[in-house]
Amino acid sequence: MARDLPPTGDAGLPRPVAVDDVARAQLLRLARTAVGVASRAEPSGSLNAAMHEASATELCASAFVTLTQDGELRGCMGILDPDRPVHDAVAEAAACATRTDPRFRPVTPDELPRLHLDVSILGPMVPLADPLAWRLGVDGVVVQMGGRRGLLLPEVADEGLDHVRMLDIATRKAGLPSGAWRDPAARVLAFRTDRFGGPAIAPDESAPTT
Repeated sequence: MARDLPPTGDAGLPRPVAVDDVARAQLLRLARTAVGVASRAEPSGSLNAAMHEASATELCASAFVTLTQDGELRGCMGILDPDRPVHDAVAEAAACATRTDPRFRPVTPDELPRLHLDVSILGPMVPLADPLAWRLGVDGVVVQMGGRRGLLLPEVADEGLDHVRMLDIATRKAGLPSGAWRDPAARVLAFRTDRFGGPAIAPDESAPTT
């Protein structure tokens, strides 16, 4: 289960979101099963048991699932609905990352042994008065304006990006003009994640890595 935490920390920044080890293990097994089903490596009926097990996790939260191969992105999709049961969000995000990420062809069963899977559970999004007042590599960012929205997870900063470049990328993802995050009408929000994962095919039933 998630531990209840205040929504913001010092200077109005988001506080961590934490999922306990039991829920992590259940959600990771669910994500693996959803990827297996979506890639047609597993029968569709195998998802029911994993969904039932993970439904014990009563947290509602947005979630992303990221697939990588040898450190290179293979698929990443998210479900942005903080009121949705997290097991539903994880299952759908995993299936979408496997089959419908528009940047990649669908994952095939023979690829699964070479893939790594990460689940990111998103905490509350906190609007920032200063669009640069978030922690690089710690906070994810969202740029919103005119009904459009672009989001980057915290680990995108590992690619050597600074605050401005990350905001520019989020702006472009939203389909907005370059630099639109500086517009007074734009909103920049920050959030934290609890990220965990492991091989896309579990070597055993051990707990997920962090």
